[in-house]
Amino acid sequence: MASAEGLCAFVDASPSPFHVCETVAARLSAVGFARLQETDAWPSEFGGYYVIRGGSIVAWRIESAPKAFRIVGGHTDSPNLRFKQHPNARSDAWNMVLLEPYGGAWLNSWLDRDLGFSGRVALRDREVLVRVDEPVLRVPQLAIHLSDDRKGVQLDPQRHVNAIWTGRGNFTDHLAELAGGQILGFELMTHDTTPSRVMGPYVSAPRLDNQGTCYAGLEALLAAEPGATTQVLALFDHEEVGSTSDRGAQSDLLLTVLERIVLAHGGAREDFLRAMAGSVCASGDMAHATHPNYPERHEPAHRIQVNGGPVLKVNQNLRYATDSAGAAAFVLACEQAKVPLQRYVHRADLPCGSTIGPLTAARTGLSTVDVGAAQLAMHSARELMGAADVAMYSNALCAFLNPRS
Repeated sequence: MASAEGLCAFVDASPSPFHVCETVAARLSAVGFARLQETDAWPSEFGGYYVIRGGSIVAWRIESAPKAFRIVGGHTDSPNLRFKQHPNARSDAWNMVLLEPYGGAWLNSWLDRDLGFSGRVALRDREVLVRVDEPVLRVPQLAIHLSDDRKGVQLDPQRHVNAIWTGRGNFTDHLAELAGGQILGFELMTHDTTPSRVMGPYVSAPRLDNQGTCYAGLEALLAAEPGATTQVLALFDHEEVGSTSDRGAQSDLLLTVLERIVLAHGGAREDFLRAMAGSVCASGDMAHATHPNYPERHEPAHRIQVNGGPVLKVNQNLRYATDSAGAAAFVLACEQAKVPLQRYVHRADLPCGSTIGPLTAARTGLSTVDVGAAQLAMHSARELMGAADVAMYSNALCAFLNPRS
C-alpha cells in the first residue's frame, strides 16, 4: 500500500530517470513480473511484464486476451542541473564542474545545496548506472554585499550555475574510475543529497514532480486486482524538455508495446486498433496547490489543497488533455476508491504548463484524462506535498486501472 514513508524511500532510491526505472523494475521483479527485451520475441503466456528503454519503463499485467487497456502514464525526469560534455574547469583556485539547466529548473533553489550526481555511463563493452550520494558539488550563492542593490542577482544559466568540485584531480578521471572503464558517453545530473522527510502532515522531498506519480502509479499497478482490461503503467523520460526523443511520450514506445501485447496473444492489427479505441489513459503529473503566500497567483474559483485528494486538471487550450469523457472515468475511479476529488484550472492570464497527456493523446488516439496530486514549489530542487495525498492518489489510480462494471 502506498504511504508517505514509501514515497520518501522511492525518491531517495531514484536520483535519475535511469534509477527510477531500476527502482520500479526491482519492485516488479520481486512480485513476479518478467523483464522483456525489445529485441526478443514476446511470450503469449499471461502474467506481468515490463520493458525498459533508457530512462523510460512500460509495465503491464495481462490475464486474458487484450480487448482494451487502462493506462496510468507519468514521467521519470525532473528539472535539475546536468553535466556538460567537457565538465572540467578551473576558476581562480577552485576546481569546477560545468553544468547547465535541464528543463524548467528553478535555478535559485539549487544554490548552496550539498549536491551529489547520478546517471548513465557508456563504456566500451557495456552501460553502467552511477550515483554518488556524498555532497561533492556545490553551486555557491553570491554574497549579498557584492550585489548591486542587495536584492541578489539575475542568474545566468551559462555563468552562474557551475559547481565547485570537492574531489581530488579532475572530474572526468574520477568518473572513469567510478564507472570502471573508458568512458565513451554519459548522461549525468546533479541531485540534492538531503534525504526526503515526512514533516508531520507533509512530505518534503526532491523530484516529487513527477516521482510522486511514478510511486503512486507503481503501487496502484501492484495493488490492482486482475480485471477485464489489460493494466499498464507507462513512465516516460524527457517530459520536462518536450518529450521528443526515442523514449519520450512522443516516441513510438507506448504504441509499440501495446501492439506487441496484442500480437503476442494471437491478435491482428484490427484487434489492436479495436482495443485502442476502447482504452483510456490517465496522464499523471503533479498539480499546483494554492500557495499560502501567493494566493493571487491562482484561479480564485478553483482552490487546491494539499491533503485534499487527487486533482483533476482541465485546460481549455489543451495544455491538459482532459475532456468530459476522460473526466467522468476519473471521477468514477475516485468514487470507487472513496477518495475526495479536486478540480484544477489555471489562471487565464498566466501561461499554463503541460504534461504527457496531450502528447500521448495525439500520438495514440487514446481517450486521456490529466490528473495529479497537489504540491508546492514545483520545479524547485526540493518540493512539498501532503502526506495523506500519497495514498489517496495511488488508490484512485488503482481504481482507474480496475474499474467496476
